[in-house]
Amino acid sequence: MGSPRESAVRRRDWQLSTLALERFLASLDSDRDRAAERYEHIRTRLLRFFEWRGCAFPDECADETITRVIRKIDEGAAIQDPDSYCYGVARLVLLESLKEREREREALTQMQPLSLWVDDVQTDIEHRLECLRSCMKRLPSDQQTLIAEYYRHDSGSRIEGRKRLAATLGIGLNALRIRAHRLSAHLGSCVGRCVERQELA
Repeated sequence: MGSPRESAVRRRDWQLSTLALERFLASLDSDRDRAAERYEHIRTRLLRFFEWRGCAFPDECADETITRVIRKIDEGAAIQDPDSYCYGVARLVLLESLKEREREREALTQMQPLSLWVDDVQTDIEHRLECLRSCMKRLPSDQQTLIAEYYRHDSGSRIEGRKRLAATLGIGLNALRIRAHRLSAHLGSCVGRCVERQELA
């Protein structure tokens, strides 16, 4: 077993791969279609979990949660109940998010009157949206269309909409899911770097 520093380096070096996502799906169910349905069910419940607790960016937190679980399985962890494990990780992600917001709030109250905090939060959201648009524009047009269509439908029609999208692209639903998750992770990293550059500017 490596040192904490070595473990941290491995975490930074790890990247989401098709094989890693396939391992995660296999842990959900041996049947690919049922695994796909469970994936959608878990992600939908994670979104609600973060939305109900006032998370500013529930999509990002849900994707971060799933990515962490995928990494643990890819690194060899034996997870008997992926659903419960996902929610345990989600609580940690939520706690980290809340702590980050609290640090930001404390910094803002020290720097400026509290009455200006709401304006600053709105500015932060606008900056993130601006970064998201910028990152989206850097993607090839086919990837822009894929990610926009993948997340366009509400929970009631999401699965059917994604089946139609997969059929249009001539790929399987799992292949579509892998592409979308990797694109989401890429966009999340791009937005994070963009926001950091704005904060330093």
